[in-house]
Amino acid sequence: MWMTPKRSKMEVDEALVFRPEWTQRYLVVEPPEGNGALCLVCRRLIVATRERDVRRHYEAEHEYYERYVADGERAALVERLRQGDLPVASLTPEERAARAGLGLCRLLALKGRGWGEGDFVYQCMEVLLREVLPEHVSVLQGIDLSPEITRQRILSIDENLRSQLFNRARDFKAYSLALDDQAFVAYENYLLVFIRGVGPELEVQEDLLTIINLTHHFSVGALMSAILEALQTAGLSLQRMVGLTTTHTLRMIGENSGLVSYMREKAVSPNCWNVIHYSGFLHLELLSSYDVDVNQIINTISEWIVLIKTRGVRRPEFQTLLTESESEHGERVNGRCLNNWLRRGKTLKLIFSLRKELEAFLVSVGATTVHFSDKQWLCDFGFLVDIMEHLRELSEELGVSKVFAAAAFDHICTFEVKLNLFQRHIEEKNLTDFPALREVVDELKQQNKEDQKIFDPDRYQMVICRLQKEFERHFKDLRFIKKDLELFSNPFNFKPEYAPISVRVELTKLQANTNLWNEYRIKDLGQFYAGLSAESYPIIKGVACKVASLFDSNQICEKAFSYLTRNQHTLSQPLTDEHLQALFRVATTEMEPGWDDLVRERNESNP
Repeated sequence: MWMTPKRSKMEVDEALVFRPEWTQRYLVVEPPEGNGALCLVCRRLIVATRERDVRRHYEAEHEYYERYVADGERAALVERLRQGDLPVASLTPEERAARAGLGLCRLLALKGRGWGEGDFVYQCMEVLLREVLPEHVSVLQGIDLSPEITRQRILSIDENLRSQLFNRARDFKAYSLALDDQAFVAYENYLLVFIRGVGPELEVQEDLLTIINLTHHFSVGALMSAILEALQTAGLSLQRMVGLTTTHTLRMIGENSGLVSYMREKAVSPNCWNVIHYSGFLHLELLSSYDVDVNQIINTISEWIVLIKTRGVRRPEFQTLLTESESEHGERVNGRCLNNWLRRGKTLKLIFSLRKELEAFLVSVGATTVHFSDKQWLCDFGFLVDIMEHLRELSEELGVSKVFAAAAFDHICTFEVKLNLFQRHIEEKNLTDFPALREVVDELKQQNKEDQKIFDPDRYQMVICRLQKEFERHFKDLRFIKKDLELFSNPFNFKPEYAPISVRVELTKLQANTNLWNEYRIKDLGQFYAGLSAESYPIIKGVACKVASLFDSNQICEKAFSYLTRNQHTLSQPLTDEHLQALFRVATTEMEPGWDDLVRERNESNP
C-alpha cells in the first residue's frame, strides 16, 4: 500500500475553516460548536467545512433562493432566516403537487409499501381534508399516486440519487467495494454491490452502486463483467480500488474460481495498489461451519416459531418473542429469513430463556419434545446461544460506522484474544463465559446425579478452534497492512524506524510539528487527515485516503438486509431489477434527492 501518489494534477488544499462570506452566498452560518456549517433554510449540519460541500448542498436543496440576487435582498433574506422566518417559495400549484407526490412516493418506498397503496394514502388524505380543512381539498387534485405514476417517480428519484453518487465518485481518490450475495437468501438470487469512496479531503461516501441479478450472470466471468460495467458507468477505474469486502461463499472466495481472485487478477497493473480483501464483516452470524450441528438446531427452533405463530399466538409467555418477530419480519415469515434472524444471539437467547414454556406448549399441541430429553442437544443449544451472543456483540461493535478500518480491526483482534481465553476455560470446564451452557449443565446434573460426564469439553474446543481458523482466514489481508492501520490511527506514537523507508522523512516531520500535534489531540481522525496538507505530506495523505476507503462496518449491508426482511411480502411481488435497485437505493442512501431538479425534469417532460 505504500506507494507515492502522483503529484500531477494535485489540487491546492482549501482551508478547513468556515468563511463568513458563505452566509450570504450559501445561506449557512457557523454552528456554536464550531464544526461544519449550519444551513439556515433546512437547519441541517453540513459536516465537512469545504466550500464544495456547502455549495453542493445549496445547489441541490435551495436553488430557489438564487432569485434573491441584490445585496440588499440577500442580506434581508439572511436576517429573516436567522429569525426563523422562512420565505415561502413561490412555486406554482402544479410544482407543489409534484413535490408532494415525489415525497409521498419516496416515503412509500422507505416503508416498503406496494405500488397500489398510494391510492389508499390519497383516499386517507382526502377524508382528512374534507373533515378538517374542506376549503383545501382542491390541493389534492394535482397529486397522482396511481401505481404506474408511483413506479415512475421512484425510478426518477433513483436516477437523481445515482447522478449525485456518480458526480461525487469522479472525485474519489480511493474506493472499496462490498459484495453481498447472501442478503437475498429467501428470494431470487441477487448480488448487492456497495461502494465506499473517499474524496480529496477525506469525505467518505457509502452507497449502493448496483444490484446484479445472478440468474442472468451465473458465471463468475459474467458477474465480473457486470461489476466492471457498473464501475465504468460511475466513472471509476480499478486503479483506484483499494479493498473488497465480501461474504464467505465459494462464489466470492473460491481459491481459483472465486470472484475475488478474478478481481485481483484484473486489478494487477504497475499503477495499481494491492487489493485488500476481507470476508468476515458481512453476515457474521453465518460463520457457523462448526462440529455442532447448527443448522439442525436452528431448523428445529424455526419449526417451533412457526407453530407458535399458528397455534400459540394468544399465549402471554410468547408475546415478547412474537412482537420481536413481527417487528423484524412482519406478519408473514419466510423460513430462510427466519433462520438468519434466529442465528443472531439476542433472539436465540430469548428463545433459550423460554425453553420450559416451549416444552409445555409442544406437549399441549401434541408435538414432539424429544429434544428436551436429549442431553447432547441441550448442551449444544446452550453453547450455541453463548457463542452466537459473543458474535452478536462483535457484530454490534463492527456495526458502528465512521470509525475507520483500524478501529474495526482492533475489535477483531480483541475477539480473537477472547477466543483463546474461551479455549482455555472450556478445557478447564470453567463455564464463566458460557452462562447458557452452564445453566443447562447445572440442570442436567440435578436430573442425572450419577452421570459424571454431562458434556464433552473436546467437542466445544474443536468448535472454538474452527472459529479461530475462520477468523484467521477471513481477515488475513488486514494483518498484512497492520502497520499501515497502526500508523493511520496513531501517527504521532508510531516509531519512524518501523515505517517503510519512503515514509520516514514525512513521518519524522509530522511528529515534530507542534501545531499538527495539537490538532490531532482535539480533532477526530477524519478531521485531522482532512486538514493535512497533501503537498507537505503526500505519502501519508495517500495512505490515509486508502485506509479511510476500506469498509469499517457492516452498517449499510445490515440496513439493506433489515429492509428486505421487514418488507419481504412487498419485495416478493414481481419487480423488475430496475425497480428493485431503486427501492434499495432509496432505503440505504443518506443522500437527499434533489427535489428541485426532479420537479424541473417533470416540467420539461410535460411542457
